Amino acid sequence: MDQATQVVPSTSDSSPTARTIAARAYAAKGAASPLGPFSFTRRSPRPQDVQIEILYCGVCHSDLHQARDEWKSVLPTVYPCVPGHEIVGRVVKVGSAVKKFKEGDLAAVGCMVDSCGECSSCQAGEEQYCLNFATYTYNAPDKVSGGVTYGGYSDGIVVDEKFVLRVPKSLDLAGVAPLLCAGITTYSPLRHWKVAKGQKVGIVGLGGLGHMGLKFAHAFGAHTVLFTTSPHKAADARRLGADEVVASRDPDEMRKHASSFDFILDTAPVEHDLNAYLALLKLNGTMTLVGAPEKPAPVAAFNLIMGRRSLAGSGIGGIRETQEMLDFCAQHGITSDIETIPIQKINEAYVRLLKGDVKYRFVIDMASLKAA
Repeated sequence: MDQATQVVPSTSDSSPTARTIAARAYAAKGAASPLGPFSFTRRSPRPQDVQIEILYCGVCHSDLHQARDEWKSVLPTVYPCVPGHEIVGRVVKVGSAVKKFKEGDLAAVGCMVDSCGECSSCQAGEEQYCLNFATYTYNAPDKVSGGVTYGGYSDGIVVDEKFVLRVPKSLDLAGVAPLLCAGITTYSPLRHWKVAKGQKVGIVGLGGLGHMGLKFAHAFGAHTVLFTTSPHKAADARRLGADEVVASRDPDEMRKHASSFDFILDTAPVEHDLNAYLALLKLNGTMTLVGAPEKPAPVAAFNLIMGRRSLAGSGIGGIRETQEMLDFCAQHGITSDIETIPIQKINEAYVRLLKGDVKYRFVIDMASLKAA
């Protein structure tokens, strides 16, 4: 029997998770150690669970932060840590109560695998803002099996049906993977603030998030402007959907756009001047942050007061909205621009990620794990 689906009994047959599934993965075993092969067990599917063979897993910048325990003050890493929350695969088994999936279906899992289901956020379909904290796909307390959750740098995963997404067959599977984080992180605020045709929308930064923001804003019909510190990216930005490209370090170029934007999506994860962009918003305009620089940024009150402008933030979307995004992507032929790598090159990919040396997301072909 294949190791990904081998079922082995636990020491206590009376436990609800008495039967477990052997799994292989790549894990970080310490903040300074490279990721390497790791074996562990998943729970066997409960009646409401879907078991997925993972085919592709995107590499998110947060994977690197978590593997290296760089968020220790907010979300300390428990080792060994198996990262990965941009998961695309094939259903290999379903529990007796599962209704939406069957063996052989394409399926996806994003940043969450559970939530309380009872608070006002969950009831509104906004599980990402669960007042009792959603269970993240990795490095979160596992409320079912104990210990911590292990993510998508592995050969399989078992998830409650409520947190499994349908993957449209028309889309390239590897290109779908980053949609589960980078995609929904940019789609959600654009939808929430009702970006539409006739509006002028700015995207700050052209990376894993920014390139998806361009694609979505363009697909929504907005006049889309990219702000970048790298003017040589202009041609690629236009290919991705930008109508204009502005060199953000050129004061004259920035002044030309003063008080003209309905909405600005700021994806930059490094320290930068928020006031320079707030001044570009028109009356009642909104700037939303999805990038998370390490240091707090000063904001001049009059940049908000004088135009009744808003500065906001946004996380990922809920399950319902994430499915909406995947269906929207199928309708418009949208996937992430990716570079596919074998799992054996994950540490090299992390180094390149820090240098910005990727267009625009790494995706692991999990078939390579069989050779690990």
